[in-house]
Amino acid sequence: MYAQQFFRALALPSAIGLAALLSACGGGGGASAGSGTLQVSLTDAPSCGFDQVNVTVSKVRVHQSASATETDTGWQDITLSPARKINLLTLTNGILQDLGKTTLPAGHYTQVRLVLDPNSSTAPVANSVVAEGTMTEIALVTPSAVQTGIKLNHEFDVAADAQVDLVLDFDACKSIVSRGNGSYSLKPVISVIPQITSGGISGFLPAGLTRPVVSAQQNGVVVKSTTPDTSGSFNLSPLPASSTGYVVVIAADGRTTAAITGVPVTTGATTPVSTSTAPIILATSAMRTISGIATPTTAQATVRATQAYASGGPKVEVAFKAADLTSGAYAMSVPVAAPLLGKFGTLPITLAADASLAGKYVLEASATGYATQTFNADVGTADVTKDFALVP
Repeated sequence: MYAQQFFRALALPSAIGLAALLSACGGGGGASAGSGTLQVSLTDAPSCGFDQVNVTVSKVRVHQSASATETDTGWQDITLSPARKINLLTLTNGILQDLGKTTLPAGHYTQVRLVLDPNSSTAPVANSVVAEGTMTEIALVTPSAVQTGIKLNHEFDVAADAQVDLVLDFDACKSIVSRGNGSYSLKPVISVIPQITSGGISGFLPAGLTRPVVSAQQNGVVVKSTTPDTSGSFNLSPLPASSTGYVVVIAADGRTTAAITGVPVTTGATTPVSTSTAPIILATSAMRTISGIATPTTAQATVRATQAYASGGPKVEVAFKAADLTSGAYAMSVPVAAPLLGKFGTLPITLAADASLAGKYVLEASATGYATQTFNADVGTADVTKDFALVP
C-alpha cells in the first residue's frame, strides 16, 4: 500500500537554505528582452518500506530548446556547491527543500533536468536507501541519466522582472524498484508543479494508525500523496489548483479505504477536509495479499489495485507495486472491508460504506511500450495470486 507523491501552507525549514549560482552558459533561442528569476524546490511523496531514500542533487538545468542535448550550449544551471545529499523522506507533509534560484533570460523554456551525483566506490554513497527497521545503507543502482540530467516533462515561461517558482515532486515510493537479493534501482518518477498556481488540502486522522497514507487523485491517478505527522495532521501541497477538485483517498494497514470526492483547490489556499477534534475515522479491516509475477522483467512493470465506487462514483488507486527487476515478483496488501465514500462539504464529512466493493479490486499491470492488462481480483475469502505476461 502506498503506505505512500516528485501541495498548501508550505513549511520551509530555515536550516535547509542552499546557495545556488547560475552557470553562465548563454541564453537559448527565443528569449525576449529582459530577464526574470527561477526558483526551484524539492518535495516528496512517502516511500514504501524504507526509513531513508537518499539522493545527491548537484544541478537543476533548463533550456529553451526541446531538442538540446546535455552538451549543447544554451543551458542555464542552478548549481548546488557542494552537491547536497537529501533524504527524500524528510520532505513529506508539505515540507520543501530549497534548491536555489537564478536569473534567466525572459522567454519560453521547454526542458527541465535534475542532475544527481553518481555513486562512487571511493566516496560516500551518493544515492541510497535504508530499509525500514534497519540501519544498513544500500547503494542504489542508478541510470546514466542521473549524471546528464533526469528529463522532466514541463514547459514554463519566464517574464521580464517576474519570478517562476517550480516544485519538483520526487515520488520515492514509485522510484525505488527491487532488483532481488536485497538490491534496488532508482527509476526516477518526478513531476513538476508551478507554485504560483497551486494550493493544498489539509486534515487530520487519528494518531497511532499503522502506515497511514493520504493521496489526492484525479481520474484514478495519484497526483500527490503524503503521510500524516505523529499528531495525525496531514498536508497535501503543493497541488495544482482545480475547480473540479480532487478525490482524497485515505488508507492504513488494518483499516478500510476512505475516499472524499470533489475537494476543491484554489491558488494560495488550503482546503481542510477534517479537523483535530473530528478526524477522519477508518473502520477496521482484515488485510489480504495480492501477489504474482509481471513479465518480461525488462519491461519494468508496475501493478496497481483500483476500485470504482458504485453509481458513478470515482475510480481510485488503493495500492501500487513495481515488479522486481530480476524475478518480476510483486506483492501488495489490501483491505477486505467495504471502502467508505463521502462528498466534500460542511465538516465533518459523512462517510458511508460501499458494500458492493468489499474485497473487490481491479488489477492493472502496465509498462512503457506495453499494453495494459487488467484482472478482477476478489480477496473476500482468500489471498489472490495473479501473473501478468505483458505484450508490446
